[in-house]
Amino acid sequence: MYSQLKHIHFIGIGGIGMSALARYFLKSGKTVSGYDKVRSEITDALQNEGAQVYFEERTDFVKLLTDKYDENELLPVYTPAIPANHAELQFLHSIKHTIKKRAEVLGIITSGAKTLAVAGTHGKTTTTTLLAHLLKSSGKNVSAFLGGISNNYGTNLLLGNPLSETDEHFVVVEADEYDRSFLHLKPYISIVTATEPDHLDIYGTEQEMLNAYAEFVNQISAQGALVYNRNATQINLNNATCTQLSYSIRNNADAIATNIHIAKGLYVFDYNFNDVKYDRLKLGLPGRHNVENAVAAITAATLVGLKEFDIRVGLESFNGVGRRFQKQLQSEKLVVIDDYAHHPTEVQACLSSVKELYIGKKITAVFQPHLFSRTKDFHKEFAAALSLADQVLLMDIYPARELPISGVSSAMILEHITSAQKQLVHANSVTSELLNNHGDVVVFMGAGNIELLVKPFCKAWLQKEKEVLS
Repeated sequence: MYSQLKHIHFIGIGGIGMSALARYFLKSGKTVSGYDKVRSEITDALQNEGAQVYFEERTDFVKLLTDKYDENELLPVYTPAIPANHAELQFLHSIKHTIKKRAEVLGIITSGAKTLAVAGTHGKTTTTTLLAHLLKSSGKNVSAFLGGISNNYGTNLLLGNPLSETDEHFVVVEADEYDRSFLHLKPYISIVTATEPDHLDIYGTEQEMLNAYAEFVNQISAQGALVYNRNATQINLNNATCTQLSYSIRNNADAIATNIHIAKGLYVFDYNFNDVKYDRLKLGLPGRHNVENAVAAITAATLVGLKEFDIRVGLESFNGVGRRFQKQLQSEKLVVIDDYAHHPTEVQACLSSVKELYIGKKITAVFQPHLFSRTKDFHKEFAAALSLADQVLLMDIYPARELPISGVSSAMILEHITSAQKQLVHANSVTSELLNNHGDVVVFMGAGNIELLVKPFCKAWLQKEKEVLS
Protein backbone atom coordinates (compact mmCIF):
# COMPACT_ATOMS: atom_id res chain seq x y z
CA MET A 1 0.00 0.00 0.00
CA TYR A 2 1.02 3.61 -0.57
CA SER A 3 3.87 2.54 -2.87
CA GLN A 4 4.16 6.02 -4.43
CA LEU A 5 4.50 7.78 -1.11
CA LYS A 6 7.84 9.32 -0.22
CA HIS A 7 7.03 11.37 2.90
CA ILE A 8 4.42 11.08 5.67
CA HIS A 9 3.77 14.00 8.00
CA PHE A 10 1.95 13.31 11.29
CA ILE A 11 0.05 16.02 13.16
CA GLY A 12 0.05 14.55 16.66
CA ILE A 13 2.92 12.11 16.10
CA GLY A 14 3.46 11.41 19.81
CA GLY A 15 0.13 9.65 20.29
CA ILE A 16 0.32 5.92 20.84
CA GLY A 17 -1.62 5.06 17.69
CA MET A 18 0.05 7.70 15.55
CA SER A 19 3.54 6.67 16.65
CA ALA A 20 2.86 3.06 15.63
CA LEU A 21 1.95 4.26 12.14
CA ALA A 22 5.03 6.50 12.05
CA ARG A 23 7.19 3.48 12.91
CA TYR A 24 5.45 1.43 10.22
CA PHE A 25 6.31 3.97 7.53
CA LEU A 26 9.86 4.41 8.83
CA LYS A 27 10.34 0.64 8.59
CA SER A 28 8.90 0.81 5.07
CA GLY A 29 11.68 3.16 4.01
CA LYS A 30 9.65 6.37 3.89
CA THR A 31 10.78 9.67 5.40
CA VAL A 32 8.66 10.76 8.35
CA SER A 33 8.10 14.04 10.17
CA GLY A 34 5.62 15.20 12.75
CA TYR A 35 4.31 17.73 15.23
CA ASP A 36 3.34 17.08 18.81
CA LYS A 37 2.36 19.38 21.63
CA VAL A 38 4.88 18.03 24.14
CA ARG A 39 8.09 16.08 24.13
CA SER A 40 7.83 12.55 25.53
CA GLU A 41 9.64 9.22 25.66
CA ILE A 42 7.77 8.28 22.48
CA THR A 43 8.83 11.40 20.57
CA ASP A 44 12.42 10.93 21.75
CA ALA A 45 12.33 7.32 20.51
CA LEU A 46 10.87 8.35 17.14
CA GLN A 47 13.64 10.91 16.67
CA ASN A 48 16.21 8.21 17.43
CA GLU A 49 14.52 5.98 14.86
CA GLY A 50 14.82 8.61 12.14
CA ALA A 51 11.71 10.80 12.33
CA GLN A 52 11.93 14.59 12.35
CA VAL A 53 9.82 15.77 15.29
CA TYR A 54 9.09 19.29 16.53
CA PHE A 55 6.85 20.85 19.18
CA GLU A 56 5.39 24.05 17.76
CA GLU A 57 2.84 24.53 14.98
CA ARG A 58 4.87 25.14 11.81
CA THR A 59 3.01 25.97 8.64
CA ASP A 60 6.35 27.01 7.12
CA PHE A 61 7.66 23.44 7.43
CA VAL A 62 4.46 21.94 6.01
CA LYS A 63 4.60 24.38 3.09
CA LEU A 64 8.15 23.22 2.35
CA LEU A 65 6.82 19.66 2.21
CA THR A 66 3.93 20.53 -0.10
CA ASP A 67 6.31 22.44 -2.38
CA LYS A 68 8.77 19.53 -2.50
CA TYR A 69 6.36 16.63 -3.01
CA ASP A 70 3.31 16.21 -5.20
CA GLU A 71 -0.06 14.94 -3.96
CA ASN A 72 0.82 11.27 -4.51
CA GLU A 73 4.16 11.52 -2.71
CA LEU A 74 3.14 13.36 0.48
CA LEU A 75 0.57 12.11 2.97
CA PRO A 76 -0.39 14.28 5.95
CA VAL A 77 -2.02 12.23 8.73
CA TYR A 78 -3.80 13.60 11.80
CA THR A 79 -5.47 12.35 14.92
CA PRO A 80 -8.95 13.57 15.93
CA ALA A 81 -7.38 14.67 19.23
CA ILE A 82 -5.88 17.61 17.30
CA PRO A 83 -8.15 20.69 17.43
CA ALA A 84 -9.71 21.88 14.18
CA ASN A 85 -8.01 25.28 14.47
CA HIS A 86 -4.51 23.78 14.45
CA ALA A 87 -2.42 25.94 12.11
CA GLU A 88 -1.01 23.06 10.09
CA LEU A 89 -4.45 21.54 9.52
CA GLN A 90 -5.85 24.89 8.48
CA PHE A 91 -3.01 25.44 6.01
CA LEU A 92 -3.49 22.01 4.41
CA HIS A 93 -7.23 22.61 4.13
CA SER A 94 -6.60 26.04 2.56
CA ILE A 95 -4.54 24.52 -0.26
CA LYS A 96 -6.98 21.60 -0.56
CA HIS A 97 -4.28 18.97 0.05
CA THR A 98 -5.51 15.47 0.90
CA ILE A 99 -5.35 14.77 4.65
CA LYS A 100 -6.24 11.45 6.23
CA LYS A 101 -7.21 10.46 9.74
CA ARG A 102 -5.02 7.92 11.49
CA ALA A 103 -7.86 5.38 11.44
CA GLU A 104 -8.30 5.71 7.66
CA VAL A 105 -4.63 4.96 7.09
CA LEU A 106 -4.71 1.98 9.44
CA GLY A 107 -7.78 0.67 7.62
CA ILE A 108 -6.00 0.84 4.26
CA ILE A 109 -2.81 -0.79 5.59
CA THR A 110 -4.74 -3.71 7.11
CA SER A 111 -7.19 -4.21 4.24
CA GLY A 112 -5.15 -6.95 2.56
CA ALA A 113 -4.53 -9.09 5.66
CA LYS A 114 -6.53 -11.18 8.08
CA THR A 115 -7.18 -8.54 10.70
CA LEU A 116 -7.79 -9.41 14.34
CA ALA A 117 -9.26 -6.29 15.92
CA VAL A 118 -9.84 -5.66 19.63
CA ALA A 119 -12.42 -3.05 20.61
CA GLY A 120 -14.01 -2.04 23.89
CA THR A 121 -14.35 0.68 26.51
CA HIS A 122 -11.55 -0.84 28.54
CA GLY A 123 -9.18 -3.80 28.48
CA LYS A 124 -8.45 -3.54 24.78
CA THR A 125 -4.78 -2.56 25.00
CA THR A 126 -3.85 -5.47 27.26
CA THR A 127 -5.98 -7.88 25.23
CA THR A 128 -4.54 -6.66 21.91
CA THR A 129 -0.96 -6.91 23.16
CA LEU A 130 -1.51 -10.35 24.69
CA LEU A 131 -3.13 -11.64 21.49
CA ALA A 132 -0.23 -10.32 19.42
CA HIS A 133 2.25 -11.91 21.80
CA LEU A 134 0.47 -15.28 21.69
CA LEU A 135 0.66 -15.29 17.90
CA LYS A 136 4.24 -14.02 17.68
CA SER A 137 5.64 -16.34 20.36
CA SER A 138 4.01 -19.30 18.60
CA GLY A 139 5.79 -18.44 15.34
CA LYS A 140 2.83 -17.00 13.42
CA ASN A 141 3.47 -14.40 10.74
CA VAL A 142 1.98 -11.44 12.60
CA SER A 143 2.09 -7.67 12.47
CA ALA A 144 0.53 -5.59 15.24
CA PHE A 145 -0.47 -1.99 15.84
CA LEU A 146 -0.75 -1.73 19.63
CA GLY A 147 -2.30 0.89 21.89
CA GLY A 148 0.55 0.67 24.39
CA ILE A 149 4.23 -0.21 24.62
CA SER A 150 4.65 -3.97 24.90
CA ASN A 151 6.99 -4.85 27.78
CA ASN A 152 8.06 -7.96 25.84
CA TYR A 153 9.14 -6.09 22.72
CA GLY A 154 9.65 -2.50 23.89
CA THR A 155 7.49 -1.09 21.09
CA ASN A 156 3.90 -0.57 19.94
CA LEU A 157 4.59 -2.00 16.47
CA LEU A 158 5.34 -5.55 15.40
CA LEU A 159 6.06 -6.31 11.75
CA GLY A 160 5.57 -9.63 10.03
CA ASN A 161 5.93 -10.41 6.34
CA PRO A 162 2.80 -9.43 4.39
CA LEU A 163 4.32 -10.79 1.17
CA SER A 164 5.01 -14.31 2.48
CA GLU A 165 3.87 -17.04 0.10
CA THR A 166 3.99 -19.75 2.75
CA ASP A 167 2.82 -18.22 6.03
CA GLU A 168 -0.58 -16.56 6.31
CA HIS A 169 -0.21 -12.95 7.48
CA PHE A 170 -2.26 -11.78 10.46
CA VAL A 171 -2.54 -8.17 11.63
CA VAL A 172 -3.57 -7.51 15.23
CA VAL A 173 -4.91 -4.01 15.86
CA GLU A 174 -6.44 -2.05 18.69
CA ALA A 175 -9.78 -0.79 17.35
CA ASP A 176 -10.47 2.65 18.80
CA GLU A 177 -14.12 3.61 19.21
CA TYR A 178 -13.33 7.30 19.68
CA ASP A 179 -14.69 9.37 16.78
CA ARG A 180 -15.98 6.08 15.29
CA SER A 181 -12.43 5.31 14.17
CA PHE A 182 -12.95 1.55 14.29
CA LEU A 183 -15.45 1.73 11.44
CA HIS A 184 -12.52 2.01 9.03
CA LEU A 185 -11.58 -1.61 9.81
CA LYS A 186 -12.88 -4.77 8.12
CA PRO A 187 -11.86 -7.48 10.60
CA TYR A 188 -11.68 -11.22 10.18
CA ILE A 189 -12.00 -11.72 13.94
CA SER A 190 -13.00 -9.09 16.46
CA ILE A 191 -12.95 -9.07 20.24
CA VAL A 192 -15.23 -6.65 22.09
CA THR A 193 -14.24 -6.39 25.74
CA ALA A 194 -16.86 -3.93 27.02
CA THR A 195 -19.41 -1.42 25.80
CA GLU A 196 -19.83 0.72 28.90
CA PRO A 197 -20.61 4.39 28.16
CA ASP A 198 -17.63 6.55 27.20
CA HIS A 199 -16.81 9.30 24.70
CA LEU A 200 -20.30 10.75 25.11
CA ASP A 201 -18.80 14.05 23.94
CA ILE A 202 -18.66 12.36 20.53
CA TYR A 203 -21.71 10.10 20.60
CA GLY A 204 -24.11 12.19 22.64
CA THR A 205 -25.93 9.17 24.08
CA GLU A 206 -25.06 5.66 25.12
CA GLN A 207 -27.40 4.30 22.46
CA GLU A 208 -25.52 6.11 19.70
CA MET A 209 -22.29 4.57 20.97
CA LEU A 210 -23.91 1.10 20.95
CA ASN A 211 -25.13 1.74 17.40
CA ALA A 212 -21.52 2.35 16.36
CA TYR A 213 -20.45 -0.93 17.98
CA ALA A 214 -23.23 -2.74 16.11
CA GLU A 215 -22.00 -1.24 12.85
CA PHE A 216 -18.45 -2.32 13.71
CA VAL A 217 -19.59 -5.88 14.39
CA ASN A 218 -21.54 -5.96 11.12
CA GLN A 219 -18.27 -5.33 9.25
CA ILE A 220 -16.68 -8.57 10.50
CA SER A 221 -16.11 -11.10 7.73
CA ALA A 222 -18.89 -13.66 7.36
CA GLN A 223 -16.15 -16.33 7.49
CA GLY A 224 -14.81 -14.84 10.73
CA ALA A 225 -15.99 -14.48 14.31
CA LEU A 226 -16.97 -12.05 17.04
CA VAL A 227 -15.65 -12.85 20.52
CA TYR A 228 -17.58 -10.70 23.01
CA ASN A 229 -17.69 -10.29 26.77
CA ARG A 230 -20.99 -11.74 27.95
CA ASN A 231 -21.03 -9.64 31.11
CA ALA A 232 -19.92 -6.25 29.83
CA THR A 233 -21.29 -5.83 26.31
CA GLN A 234 -24.68 -4.87 24.95
CA ILE A 235 -24.52 -5.11 21.18
CA ASN A 236 -27.29 -5.64 18.66
CA LEU A 237 -26.12 -8.74 16.81
CA ASN A 238 -29.21 -9.18 14.62
CA ASN A 239 -27.43 -8.12 11.43
CA ALA A 240 -24.05 -9.75 12.12
CA THR A 241 -23.23 -12.54 9.65
CA CYS A 242 -20.14 -13.91 11.44
CA THR A 243 -19.92 -16.60 14.12
CA GLN A 244 -20.73 -15.14 17.55
CA LEU A 245 -18.89 -16.43 20.61
CA SER A 246 -19.26 -15.18 24.18
CA TYR A 247 -16.67 -15.31 26.95
CA SER A 248 -16.79 -14.84 30.72
CA ILE A 249 -15.15 -15.56 34.05
CA ARG A 250 -18.43 -15.53 35.96
CA ASN A 251 -21.33 -16.97 33.97
CA ASN A 252 -21.97 -19.62 31.37
CA ALA A 253 -20.44 -18.64 28.03
CA ASP A 254 -18.90 -20.27 24.97
CA ALA A 255 -15.43 -19.67 26.42
CA ILE A 256 -14.99 -19.49 30.16
CA ALA A 257 -12.37 -19.43 32.91
CA THR A 258 -13.03 -21.36 36.11
CA ASN A 259 -11.15 -22.26 39.30
CA ILE A 260 -9.45 -18.86 39.34
CA HIS A 261 -6.96 -18.42 42.17
CA ILE A 262 -3.58 -16.95 43.02
CA ALA A 263 -0.57 -19.26 43.43
CA LYS A 264 2.95 -17.94 43.97
CA GLY A 265 1.98 -14.50 42.74
CA LEU A 266 0.40 -15.75 39.51
CA TYR A 267 -3.24 -16.06 38.53
CA VAL A 268 -4.06 -19.69 37.78
CA PHE A 269 -7.24 -20.77 35.99
CA ASP A 270 -8.85 -23.47 33.86
CA TYR A 271 -9.99 -22.62 30.32
CA ASN A 272 -12.91 -24.25 28.51
CA PHE A 273 -14.04 -23.58 24.94
CA ASN A 274 -16.09 -26.22 23.09
CA ASP A 275 -13.86 -29.33 23.14
CA VAL A 276 -10.78 -27.34 24.20
CA LYS A 277 -9.96 -27.74 27.89
CA TYR A 278 -6.73 -26.41 29.40
CA ASP A 279 -6.14 -26.87 33.12
CA ARG A 280 -4.05 -24.61 35.36
CA LEU A 281 -3.05 -21.95 32.87
CA LYS A 282 -0.79 -19.35 34.47
CA LEU A 283 -0.94 -15.59 33.93
CA GLY A 284 1.53 -13.16 35.48
CA LEU A 285 -0.74 -10.10 35.20
CA PRO A 286 -2.66 -9.02 38.31
CA GLY A 287 -6.41 -8.81 38.53
CA ARG A 288 -9.36 -10.97 37.60
CA HIS A 289 -10.17 -8.52 34.82
CA ASN A 290 -6.92 -9.58 33.16
CA VAL A 291 -7.94 -13.23 33.43
CA GLU A 292 -11.05 -12.19 31.51
CA ASN A 293 -8.88 -10.38 28.94
CA ALA A 294 -6.78 -13.54 28.67
CA VAL A 295 -9.85 -15.68 27.97
CA ALA A 296 -10.73 -13.39 25.05
CA ALA A 297 -7.19 -13.47 23.63
CA ILE A 298 -6.90 -17.25 24.03
CA THR A 299 -10.20 -17.76 22.23
CA ALA A 300 -9.19 -15.59 19.26
CA ALA A 301 -5.78 -17.28 19.14
CA THR A 302 -7.44 -20.71 19.18
CA LEU A 303 -9.64 -19.71 16.25
CA VAL A 304 -6.53 -19.06 14.12
CA GLY A 305 -4.88 -22.34 15.00
CA LEU A 306 -2.87 -22.00 18.24
CA LYS A 307 -2.66 -25.13 20.37
CA GLU A 308 -2.22 -25.76 24.08
CA PHE A 309 1.59 -25.56 24.14
CA ASP A 310 1.54 -22.21 22.31
CA ILE A 311 -1.07 -20.85 24.71
CA ARG A 312 0.74 -21.96 27.85
CA VAL A 313 4.13 -20.63 26.75
CA GLY A 314 2.66 -17.36 25.49
CA LEU A 315 0.66 -16.68 28.65
CA GLU A 316 3.52 -17.39 31.04
CA SER A 317 6.00 -15.32 29.03
CA PHE A 318 3.73 -12.29 28.65
CA ASN A 319 5.12 -9.31 30.54
CA GLY A 320 2.25 -6.92 30.05
CA VAL A 321 2.04 -3.38 28.71
CA GLY A 322 3.64 -0.16 29.83
CA ARG A 323 1.50 1.80 32.29
CA ARG A 324 -0.87 -1.14 32.84
CA PHE A 325 -0.34 -1.99 36.51
CA GLN A 326 3.36 -1.35 36.04
CA LYS A 327 5.40 -1.58 39.23
CA GLN A 328 7.89 1.27 39.29
CA LEU A 329 9.21 0.61 42.80
CA GLN A 330 8.97 -2.40 45.08
CA SER A 331 10.55 -2.65 48.52
CA GLU A 332 9.56 -3.90 51.94
CA LYS A 333 8.36 -0.41 52.85
CA LEU A 334 6.72 0.84 49.67
CA VAL A 335 5.26 -0.34 46.37
CA VAL A 336 4.60 2.20 43.60
CA ILE A 337 2.32 1.26 40.71
CA ASP A 338 1.67 3.25 37.53
CA ASP A 339 -1.57 2.59 35.63
CA TYR A 340 -3.36 4.11 32.64
CA ALA A 341 -6.82 3.75 34.23
CA HIS A 342 -9.02 6.68 33.17
CA HIS A 343 -12.54 5.22 33.16
CA PRO A 344 -14.41 4.40 36.41
CA THR A 345 -14.45 0.66 35.66
CA GLU A 346 -10.70 0.70 35.00
CA VAL A 347 -10.03 2.59 38.24
CA GLN A 348 -12.15 0.09 40.15
CA ALA A 349 -10.41 -2.87 38.51
CA CYS A 350 -6.97 -1.44 39.26
CA LEU A 351 -7.66 -0.69 42.92
CA SER A 352 -9.49 -4.01 43.42
CA SER A 353 -6.40 -5.80 42.12
CA VAL A 354 -4.20 -3.84 44.52
CA LYS A 355 -6.41 -4.74 47.47
CA GLU A 356 -6.40 -8.41 46.45
CA LEU A 357 -2.61 -8.53 46.13
CA TYR A 358 -1.76 -6.36 49.16
CA ILE A 359 -4.25 -7.44 51.77
CA GLY A 360 -4.24 -5.26 54.87
CA LYS A 361 -1.93 -2.62 53.39
CA LYS A 362 -2.74 1.10 53.32
CA ILE A 363 -3.41 2.15 49.72
CA THR A 364 -2.92 5.67 48.42
CA ALA A 365 -4.42 6.55 45.03
CA VAL A 366 -3.15 9.53 43.03
CA PHE A 367 -5.61 10.20 40.23
CA GLN A 368 -5.60 12.67 37.36
CA PRO A 369 -9.05 12.89 35.71
CA HIS A 370 -8.89 12.86 31.90
CA LEU A 371 -11.26 15.17 30.01
CA PHE A 372 -13.81 17.63 31.35
CA SER A 373 -16.63 15.83 29.56
CA ARG A 374 -15.75 12.44 31.08
CA THR A 375 -15.50 14.01 34.55
CA LYS A 376 -18.89 15.67 34.08
CA ASP A 377 -20.54 12.44 32.93
CA PHE A 378 -18.98 10.06 35.47
CA HIS A 379 -17.85 12.04 38.55
CA LYS A 380 -19.96 9.94 40.94
CA GLU A 381 -18.73 6.70 39.40
CA PHE A 382 -15.11 7.88 39.67
CA ALA A 383 -15.68 8.76 43.32
CA ALA A 384 -17.12 5.33 44.10
CA ALA A 385 -14.15 3.59 42.45
CA LEU A 386 -11.54 5.81 44.11
CA SER A 387 -13.15 5.21 47.50
CA LEU A 388 -11.62 1.72 47.42
CA ALA A 389 -8.35 3.45 48.40
CA ASP A 390 -7.62 4.50 51.98
CA GLN A 391 -6.22 7.83 50.82
CA VAL A 392 -6.91 9.78 47.63
CA LEU A 393 -4.90 12.61 46.10
CA LEU A 394 -6.92 14.13 43.29
CA MET A 395 -5.17 16.24 40.65
CA ASP A 396 -6.61 18.83 38.27
CA ILE A 397 -8.38 17.59 35.14
CA TYR A 398 -6.11 16.90 32.17
CA PRO A 399 -7.94 18.64 29.30
CA ALA A 400 -6.32 16.80 26.36
CA ARG A 401 -8.34 17.86 23.31
CA GLU A 402 -11.02 19.78 25.24
CA LEU A 403 -11.67 23.31 26.42
CA PRO A 404 -12.82 23.73 30.04
CA ILE A 405 -16.51 23.23 30.84
CA SER A 406 -17.97 25.77 33.24
CA GLY A 407 -18.47 24.34 36.73
CA VAL A 408 -16.63 21.07 35.98
CA SER A 409 -13.56 20.33 38.11
CA SER A 410 -11.94 17.59 40.16
CA ALA A 411 -13.85 18.91 43.18
CA MET A 412 -16.97 17.23 41.73
CA ILE A 413 -15.28 13.87 42.26
CA LEU A 414 -13.77 14.76 45.63
CA GLU A 415 -17.16 15.65 47.09
CA HIS A 416 -18.42 12.06 46.72
CA ILE A 417 -15.26 10.16 47.75
CA THR A 418 -15.78 8.33 51.07
CA SER A 419 -12.14 7.50 51.85
CA ALA A 420 -10.92 8.64 55.29
CA GLN A 421 -8.24 10.83 53.72
CA LYS A 422 -8.86 12.81 50.55
CA GLN A 423 -7.56 16.07 49.10
CA LEU A 424 -7.08 18.08 45.94
CA VAL A 425 -3.45 18.48 44.97
CA HIS A 426 -1.55 20.31 42.22
CA ALA A 427 0.92 18.38 40.08
CA ASN A 428 3.93 20.29 41.40
CA SER A 429 3.15 19.33 44.99
CA VAL A 430 2.29 15.63 44.53
CA THR A 431 5.78 14.44 45.50
CA SER A 432 6.00 16.57 48.65
CA GLU A 433 2.51 15.55 49.76
CA LEU A 434 3.32 11.88 49.28
CA LEU A 435 6.65 12.13 51.07
CA ASN A 436 4.84 13.58 54.09
CA ASN A 437 2.03 11.04 54.10
CA HIS A 438 1.59 7.97 51.95
CA GLY A 439 0.37 4.41 52.26
CA ASP A 440 2.17 1.09 51.89
CA VAL A 441 1.14 1.06 48.23
CA VAL A 442 0.93 4.19 46.06
CA VAL A 443 -1.01 3.92 42.81
CA PHE A 444 -0.72 6.62 40.13
CA MET A 445 -3.66 6.50 37.70
CA GLY A 446 -4.67 8.50 34.65
CA ALA A 447 -4.31 8.94 30.89
CA GLY A 448 -2.88 12.47 30.88
CA ASN A 449 0.66 13.36 31.91
CA ILE A 450 0.55 11.92 35.43
CA GLU A 451 3.18 9.37 34.41
CA LEU A 452 5.75 12.18 34.49
CA LEU A 453 5.32 12.36 38.29
CA VAL A 454 5.99 8.69 39.03
CA LYS A 455 9.76 8.46 38.63
CA PRO A 456 10.46 11.80 40.39
CA PHE A 457 8.47 10.58 43.40
CA CYS A 458 10.27 7.22 43.43
CA LYS A 459 13.63 8.99 43.22
CA ALA A 460 12.73 11.41 46.01
CA TRP A 461 11.47 8.61 48.25
CA LEU A 462 14.61 6.52 47.72
CA GLN A 463 16.75 9.57 48.49
CA LYS A 464 14.80 10.21 51.68
CA GLU A 465 15.21 6.58 52.74
CA LYS A 466 18.93 6.78 52.04
CA GLU A 467 19.23 9.89 54.25
CA VAL A 468 17.32 8.19 57.06
CA LEU A 469 19.65 5.17 56.94
CA SER A 470 22.84 7.22 56.76
